[in-house]
This record gives sequence, structure tokens and C-alpha cells, in this order.
Amino acid sequence: MQAILFDMDGVLVDSMPYHAEAWDMVLKTVGINIEKKLIYELEGANSRQVIDAIFRQFGRIPTDEEIQEITRKKLEIFERIAQVKPFDGIQEFLETVKSKYKLAVVSGSHRQTVKKTIDTFFPDTFEVVIDGEETKISKPSPEPYLIAVRKLHIPKDHCLVVENAPLGIRSAKSAGLRCIAITTYLGREYLKEADWIAENHREMIAYIQRGTANFSL
Repeated sequence: MQAILFDMDGVLVDSMPYHAEAWDMVLKTVGINIEKKLIYELEGANSRQVIDAIFRQFGRIPTDEEIQEITRKKLEIFERIAQVKPFDGIQEFLETVKSKYKLAVVSGSHRQTVKKTIDTFFPDTFEVVIDGEETKISKPSPEPYLIAVRKLHIPKDHCLVVENAPLGIRSAKSAGLRCIAITTYLGREYLKEADWIAENHREMIAYIQRGTANFSL
């Protein structure tokens, strides 16, 4: 293994409850009430994809203007309410592995949110950062991970992805990458497409540190 590619929300930082709350609040302003679990299931998609998917569930098709306005308001709400913090042990873990492997972040979140999170908690850690504005279609498309691999200049069979949501796992696997998943917000039944599932971050960290990530999955 030469590179590890991490999703951000739910893998590096405990942020999805705030994303879910922000989406719930902004969608209520356009007459849509959702179960917050839906946001966890859509994690990894960019804002345009999330809005389009939810509107269609309610028999509506959003206009470009609606997408832009809802995205703007959601970001404002998230910035106001979020109290994001890294998961226990993740900063120390990254410090120990960044000298051994090339590291990347592949996220569907807004560029402003990704940059703020990385700059605040993980400065000088990742060689490549892909955000939700990097591609027109984010996860579950393979494109975000394919772009990250190209920028890392590492063969796909020497890369490992760490995810926590179905769309992210599907993105990694369709890009031809090995993927382990953490049951951060969703149970194992949602993560079955992963090569291996960790029950928590401690288990994920121990798995990689043991060297069992040499793809004997």
C-alpha cells in the first residue's frame, strides 16, 4: 500500500449531524420535510445532487436558481450551527502515517467547508484534496476517486479508501479501488459493498496500523 484516500465527513470529522440539521432546516423553507437519515444515505453527493434527489422524491424538479439559493442557505446554516471536531485519535493517526503513505481527502462537501476543515484540523497533512466542486457529478460516480488517484500518481492497486457511506463506497469500488468502511452513522447493512467494515475508528486505525491493509481483505 502506498496511498490512503479518506472521505472527510464521518471519517475524519464528526460533522454529519450538523449537515443533516442544516439540510432539514433549509428544505423546510421550500415545503419539504425529510427524515435526517436520508441525508446520511446521500452523504458523498454534492449539493446539486442532494437537492435534485430529494426534490424528485417529492415529485418536484428543482430549477438552477432553486439549487443555487438552497445551497447558499444550507451553507450559511451549517456554518452557523456546526461544532465540528475530529474523531478521537484521528489526528494522531494521520501524523503517524503521513510519512509512510501519500494521503488524500475525497469529499462531496462544498469547497469552502472542505478547505476550512482541512486548514483547521489537518494542516500540511494531505497531498491531494478533492471537494464537491471538483467534478460536476460527485459520488457515487467514480470520477472523484479517479481524479485523486491520478493526482497522487499511485497505481490503483496500491491505494486504500476509507469511507462511511454507501455512495462513497460505490464511488471507490466503481473506480477500481479497495475500500474499507466505518459504521459512523449507518449500520453494516448499508455498507455491504465495502471490502471490510470497522465498527469504529479505533478498529479502523488498528487495522491499518497492523498492516493488514496489505490487501488481504
